[in-house]
Amino acid sequence: MDKQYPAYYKQLTGLMGSVGKEIPNTMAGFGELHKQSMMDGVLSAKVKELIALAIAITVRCDGCIAYHVHNALHAGATRPEIVESIGVAVMMGGGPSTIYGSEALLALDQFEKEGFR
Repeated sequence: MDKQYPAYYKQLTGLMGSVGKEIPNTMAGFGELHKQSMMDGVLSAKVKELIALAIAITVRCDGCIAYHVHNALHAGATRPEIVESIGVAVMMGGGPSTIYGSEALLALDQFEKEGFR
């Protein structure tokens, strides 16, 4: 597999910035929804990112996997927490989630190799 998730994450954030220039109100609204949804509350931002990662795996979204592995690490998630979230996604999504869970593990390995914590 030639996917480089850290570079892909950077590319995605740039692309989202481009979309924001084209539809600024929509992206501002989405950005505010994201900010409010991921703030610490009853659930911590870390737990919310782990949930988002599991959903990304089950819906088979490569970009979302890159984004939420990155953000889970940024929120303080540990490797075992991320791996356990992958396991829950596999249980919920079966065979396809096994493949995308493997992609998430690859992303985790690559972010960790770059020293991201």
